[in-house]
Amino acid sequence: MRQHIYYIKFALRFADMQIPELISVFNSQVQNRGWSTMRAYHDLALIDEFRRRGIEADAVYDGKAISFSRPISYEIANNRLVTIG
Repeated sequence: MRQHIYYIKFALRFADMQIPELISVFNSQVQNRGWSTMRAYHDLALIDEFRRRGIEADAVYDGKAISFSRPISYEIANNRLVTIG
């Protein structure tokens, strides 16, 4: 999946974003239950970008599935994502 052109396009776009922008992208997907292959590339590239930056994403990603049930924020002191609300 990480070699697919759409994954690569999303990954390049996310690599140019600041952390607050990435948080906004994630939060824009909260409660979105639509699913497609394109969304899978998007979501995986987003989580991979957080992880590439060393940001702990355990609050929303268990290594297999990503949860968009709640919005997130970035806890800079601990370099991790936390759910809010």
